[in-house]
Amino acid sequence: MFNNKELFKTAFKEQLVSRLGNSIEEATAGDIYKIIGILVREHIGRQWAETNEAYKKQQEKQVYYFSMEFLIGRMLGNNMLNLGMVETVRDGLQDLGWDLRKIEEQEQDAGLGNGGLGRLAACFLDSLASLQYAGHGCGIRYKYGLFEQKIIAGHQVEFPDDWLQRGYVWEERRADKRIGVSFWGRVEISEENGRTVFNTVHDEKVWAVPYDVPVIGYRRPHVNTLRLWSAESAMDPAKMRLNGEDSYYKFLDYNRSVESISEFLYPDDSRYEGKLLRLKQQYFLCSAGLQSVLRTFEKLGLPYSKLPDKVAIHINDTHPTLIIPELMRILIDGKGLGWDEAWNITTRTVSYTNHTLLSEALEKWPVNMLRELLPRVYMIIEEINKRFCGMLLERFPDQSDLVSQMAIIENDQVKMAHLAVVGSYSINGVAQLHTELLKHDVMKPFYQLFPERFNNKTNGITHRRWLMFANPELSEAISESIGTGWIRHPNELHDLEVFKDDPAFQDKMMGIKRKNKLQLAEYIWQKQGMKVDPDSIFDVQVKRLHGYKRQLMNILHIMHLYNDIKDDPSAERVPRTFIFGAKAAPGYYLAKCIIKLIHVVADVVNKDPQMRGKLQILFLENYSVSLAEKIIPAANVSEQISTAGKEASGTGNMKFMINGALTIGTLDGANVEMHKLLGDDNMFLFGLRSEEVQNYYRYGGYLAGEMYRRDPRIKRVIDQLVFPGPFCCHEREFGVIYQSLLDHNDEFFVLRDFGDYADAQAAVSRAYLNSQAWAAKSVVNIAHAGFFSSDCTINRYASDIWNIRPVRPPRHK
Repeated sequence: MFNNKELFKTAFKEQLVSRLGNSIEEATAGDIYKIIGILVREHIGRQWAETNEAYKKQQEKQVYYFSMEFLIGRMLGNNMLNLGMVETVRDGLQDLGWDLRKIEEQEQDAGLGNGGLGRLAACFLDSLASLQYAGHGCGIRYKYGLFEQKIIAGHQVEFPDDWLQRGYVWEERRADKRIGVSFWGRVEISEENGRTVFNTVHDEKVWAVPYDVPVIGYRRPHVNTLRLWSAESAMDPAKMRLNGEDSYYKFLDYNRSVESISEFLYPDDSRYEGKLLRLKQQYFLCSAGLQSVLRTFEKLGLPYSKLPDKVAIHINDTHPTLIIPELMRILIDGKGLGWDEAWNITTRTVSYTNHTLLSEALEKWPVNMLRELLPRVYMIIEEINKRFCGMLLERFPDQSDLVSQMAIIENDQVKMAHLAVVGSYSINGVAQLHTELLKHDVMKPFYQLFPERFNNKTNGITHRRWLMFANPELSEAISESIGTGWIRHPNELHDLEVFKDDPAFQDKMMGIKRKNKLQLAEYIWQKQGMKVDPDSIFDVQVKRLHGYKRQLMNILHIMHLYNDIKDDPSAERVPRTFIFGAKAAPGYYLAKCIIKLIHVVADVVNKDPQMRGKLQILFLENYSVSLAEKIIPAANVSEQISTAGKEASGTGNMKFMINGALTIGTLDGANVEMHKLLGDDNMFLFGLRSEEVQNYYRYGGYLAGEMYRRDPRIKRVIDQLVFPGPFCCHEREFGVIYQSLLDHNDEFFVLRDFGDYADAQAAVSRAYLNSQAWAAKSVVNIAHAGFFSSDCTINRYASDIWNIRPVRPPRHK
């Protein structure tokens, strides 16, 4: 497109005039962003087409990654990084009087995800393209994201995340590729030419219209596709008059119900209507995406028996599990295959990643709801369940309880995780501990039945996004020391370990860290009007707010630190700045109370003169990918303190690790593998082990009240929740937190781990005083972070699960 800044400036100014009719002097920052986005899109258009043509000609196997979330964040900076354009565009804009960083801030974070599930999917797409695999994403184009979080008087208040308000420069609407998706109706069964035929009549049809977003590989002429589906009306307004006087209003009601399918991420499912809408969303994604996949496959001219050789369909958690019965429906009803052949094809095509051990997150749908909304799909699920239970009874004739436990349909509920396991050829966990718990606890009978299907694929992050893009100066320092090979081969970061005791590298690295802290401090000053000490420990916990993630333990410990300082204000302290970022689900009252508690404690601490230079608390609202890119490079300490056995993997831990933060955490999720790599000396471990937690759950023996009575530190902070004092104005404000810990026996063992956590935090403070030793630990963390690159993870998926290999466009072979 342009090899130097002069060519860029010429192309940019021409586009600015032709597209917007503006001169550079009249242009706004939003105009500049839009034109750069258009230039990038035009540049990759040919590569996008060539990549798709190569897939068609070479007929290599392609992966389709179905996920309800793709938390891709902002695209401009990452796309320019992958295309090698950052320096050219930055310098060209500077000549024109613009700062590239300001332009990047014009882009809204795409409202396509919420947490780790969606961010993992985004990292996987980046690695698939960078490694030149034929791998695409399939999701929903939500009109609104989860929500925009604002903190008002310490309370979380949710506002619509209208991320598409100004359009989205990266998408391409493909109206010609729209697909019909049907709901409701009645199934009629008949005989035709000796075979049973199923026809759904009186169904309600909607259009699924695809919007394609290019996924660019790092310095590769390789562009994959993230296809996002939007629901649109399939009713012809011109025919409304034929259906009576009230047809217009019926049309409006229908149109509204259609648009709601792709309107917003994760409708509130605490009521029937919200639950129904979630089910609609999931089927809409599965049916539209699958029909599109099969349309591409049919262009190869191969029989459907070859589908598993050319297509791998991967479901990211249980949300897209309806892929399994929908593929059966299409193969049987649409393609005329028999049950056994269709089941053989399906179970060799679909693979499944489990992301949770929490029983409430293992989806179940009411039988009546699924049967009414998707009558033919339910019939197929019922038949799968019948055949599966029949097989179990043959194998275990005297174990009816086991059959009931493993059934897909039980107690008028359809268990989606069971359906996913039965209908997939591969089931993987996302960390070694998580996979072992799946095999020997949560999914134990299924593992005993299908041991060959279960495997581990520890999660990963794209190191280019989270190190090269988010922390460019540290990336440059690494490349100056060990070369640039680590960019394509992240395990080469291990070569950095030889510099852990090198004073020059330590000084450079810690100087970069301080600069990142100053930049974050400036952001905080601009947003919140608070000054932050860059020489304090930046102790960070940023993630979805949930009881098992234990933000509550963090803030209770801060209350303890406050009490400690008040008791002995003259004692020497290592300055601490605690930074939180978290969204609570709108209906999760306890989580929202914890957010309020954090703000109440912050208000007290930050206004107390005795805390100055010792303790400070910040909550950065509306946590997002782009905000994480500011926070993570500045962090000294990474809080990964979930209850052992509850976090499937975590990926935030990996992002902090690769940026040189030290982890304080439990042996949970991928922390276990981090500990194997780093040892006790390079992270701060505490708390119950997973087996201890499981034993408490199984056999009892834990009494939170005993911890409250035994440890005066705990008693003091718990009492401060409900009795008048610095943090409590009236007892009802935090009564629900008090009850969760004492009346409900502390489900997530906050009090049980509190003392150990406090000791680990004291160890953090002592370690930080020795700056050289701290720097050495930081280098060791970075050096071992390559193990957690999503490039490595995707290579394992490619070889062990999907059986795919890189595809190169013909002219680049």
